[in-house]
Amino acid sequence: MFQFHVALDGDDSSPGSLERPFRTLDRARIAAREADGDVVVQVRAGTHALTRPFELTERDSGRGRVIYQAYGYGTPEQEEVVISGGRPITEWRTRDGVWVADVHDLDTRQLYVDGRRAARASIAGLPGAAEATTTGYVTDSAEPRGWRSPADVEFVFRGVYPWTEGRCGAAEVSEDGGPTVVTMAQPAFGWAVELYNSTWDGQTSSGPGLPTSIENDPSFLREPGTFVLDRSRGELLYLPRPEEDPARTRVVAPVLETLVKAVGVRNVTFRGLVFADATWLRPNRGFVHYHGLNFYEGGGIETAVFGEGASVTFPTTSVTIPACVVFEDTTGVEIENCRFTRLGASGLGVAGGAGFAVRGCDFDTLSASAVTVSGGEGVSIEDNLVGRVGVEYSGSPGIAVTGTRGCLVANNEIRDVPHCGIVAGPGEGTRILRNLTVDTMRVLADGGGVYLSGAQGDSADNGALVAGNVIKDTRTPYNFGLYTDYGASWVTVEGNVVMRADNTSVLQVAPPLENVVYRGNFWDADPLGHDDPPSGVTYEGNVTLKDARELETATGDIQAKAGLLNRRGLPL
Repeated sequence: MFQFHVALDGDDSSPGSLERPFRTLDRARIAAREADGDVVVQVRAGTHALTRPFELTERDSGRGRVIYQAYGYGTPEQEEVVISGGRPITEWRTRDGVWVADVHDLDTRQLYVDGRRAARASIAGLPGAAEATTTGYVTDSAEPRGWRSPADVEFVFRGVYPWTEGRCGAAEVSEDGGPTVVTMAQPAFGWAVELYNSTWDGQTSSGPGLPTSIENDPSFLREPGTFVLDRSRGELLYLPRPEEDPARTRVVAPVLETLVKAVGVRNVTFRGLVFADATWLRPNRGFVHYHGLNFYEGGGIETAVFGEGASVTFPTTSVTIPACVVFEDTTGVEIENCRFTRLGASGLGVAGGAGFAVRGCDFDTLSASAVTVSGGEGVSIEDNLVGRVGVEYSGSPGIAVTGTRGCLVANNEIRDVPHCGIVAGPGEGTRILRNLTVDTMRVLADGGGVYLSGAQGDSADNGALVAGNVIKDTRTPYNFGLYTDYGASWVTVEGNVVMRADNTSVLQVAPPLENVVYRGNFWDADPLGHDDPPSGVTYEGNVTLKDARELETATGDIQAKAGLLNRRGLPL
C-alpha cells in the first residue's frame, strides 16, 4: 500500500512522505494516479482552504482503492481536518457599533462567526399598509425609500402553499406621488406570479402575496449576530454580539459553491474529514420554491384539482437544489465518519452509479438537505446523524432519494428539520429501516417524518419496505407522521412507531394508493381513513395506544433498535 501525506506546512515539490508532506490535495491526487495499488492519502490537521473544487475523474480510480483520510483515522490521535471553501474576513473597522469590512467582489449568502451561523439581517414583512401589484408592491410607508441598496434586498414568502417558501429579489424603490413603489426583479417575480395560484375552501389566491420577511439591507441590522452583504459598495456588515471582539473573533464567508466533485470514479473512500464553508449563489436571481428540493425557472405550469373547488398550480418542469459535495456515476465510493457543516446548499449529492455508501457521518448547519440521491443502484445511507438542516430552504428534507434501485436508508437519526425527515420518490426496492426522526416538520406543512410518493416498484418482490422506524414529534399542523402520498404503490409499512404527530398517517390520498400494506404498526392515534381503507390499501394488525406510557412500554424493543448504531453522542 502506498501512503502520501498532506500538511499545511508541506511543499508540493516534496515526495509526500510523513517527514516531507505535500502542501495540497491536488498534488496528492496526482501522486495517487501514478501509484500501482492501494493508496492512502493522510491529511494532517488544520483548515485546508480550497481556491477551486477538488475534482476527481475516472483517471483517479487507480489500480486499487484510493483513500483520503484524516491523519490518525480511527485512533484516539485522529486529527481534525477541515476541507473549506471559505474566506476569513479579518480587516474590520467599526461604524456606529457595526463591524464593516471591504470585501470588494465577494459574493456569498452565508457568514459564520466562530463556527456559528449568522443570520442575514431581516424585518418582518413590508412596512405600512401594503398591497401587491403585477410588478411588485406599493405601500404608504416611506421606510423602504431608506433602503441603501434595494437591489440587494430579498423578499421571503413562507407558506404561499403550506409546503412552499420562495425568495425573490427587489430591483428598485421609488415614490409615485406619495406611495412607495417597490419594483421586483425579473424574471423571478414573474415566475412566482405564474406559479403560485390556488383555490381552497372557496378562497382564490393569485401570486406570492405579501412577503413574510425581508432580508439584507443595512437598515435591518437590529439584532446582534446578524449580517448584511452590500454588493453595491463591496461591504460586509456585521452587528456583533456583546462578547465578540474583531481582534479575537474568527469570521468566515463561504466562497466556493462546490467543495468536491467526483465523476466516473471507482473505489474511492473519504474518512474522518470535515467538509465546510461553501455557498450557493443561484438564489440571488430568485428561488421560486415549489416542493421539497425543487424550484421553478419557467417552462410552464399545470393545475392539480383536489375535489370540487380546490386546486393548485404546479410546475411542469423544475430544478433541484444542488449539493456542495457531489458524486456522479461513481462505483464503489465510500464516505465514512465525515462531517458536513456550514454549507449553503445540500451537503452530499449522489447521482447515478452503483455501490455508493455513506456511513457514520454527521450533517448539521446546512442550508438545504443532508443527503440527496438521484438514480443509482445499491446506495446505502446508514448510521448518520442529521440535524439543523434546511436552515435557509425550509422545504428541504433530511434525506431524499428518488429514481434508485435497491437503496437502503437505515439506522439514521434525524432531528430538528423544517420539513420531512426522510423522503423517497419513485424508485424500486427502497428499504427504509429502523430510522429515528424527532422534531420534523418544524416550519412548513404537508409532510412527515417518513414520506413516500409515486410507484415504488411493480410487484411485491421489488416494492418498498418501511419497517422498524420510530417517528416522534412531527410539529406543524397539517402533517402525517408516516405519509404514503401521491399515488404511492407497492409499499409495505410494517412495525413502525408514530407518536405526537398532528396525524399519524393517512390512507385516502390523490392519486390513490395502490398495493400498499399497513401491518403491525403502533400509533397514539388512528390514521385518517383507517375505518374505511380504500381498495388499494390493506390495513391489518395495527395497534393504537393513546396512553403515552402504555405505548412506550409496548414498543420498547422497536425503539431500542431504531436510530444510530454507533451512539457516539456528538453534538449537532
